[in-house]
Amino acid sequence: MPLYEHVFIARQDLSNAQAEGLIEHFGTVLSDNGGKIVDSEYWGVKTMAYKINKNRKGHYSFLKTDAPAPAVQEMERLMRLHDDVMRVMTIKVDEHEEGPSVQMQKKEDRDSRRERR
Repeated sequence: MPLYEHVFIARQDLSNAQAEGLIEHFGTVLSDNGGKIVDSEYWGVKTMAYKINKNRKGHYSFLKTDAPAPAVQEMERLMRLHDDVMRVMTIKVDEHEEGPSVQMQKKEDRDSRRERR
């Protein structure tokens, strides 16, 4: 099955538990349609570069999925209809990177990677 990475931004007035609950909710949508979540990360509340729906901040979440295209389309459709989700971005990838994403890595780890170039 194709591999995808998704990032979505939820409203800032949600609690952390509610924002992480959205990950579980959309994971069940994928599993109902024949896909699965390989890995998920909750990046926390971050300030955005510009306002979206009168919000300056949002809860960022990251999903790595292994799902057929119809399952991803259904999940994206439900994300766009959900009142708590402000933005969604989905990218098809050839393979998932091992370990945590760049957002979750420690600053020292990122600096050492930069020196190798």
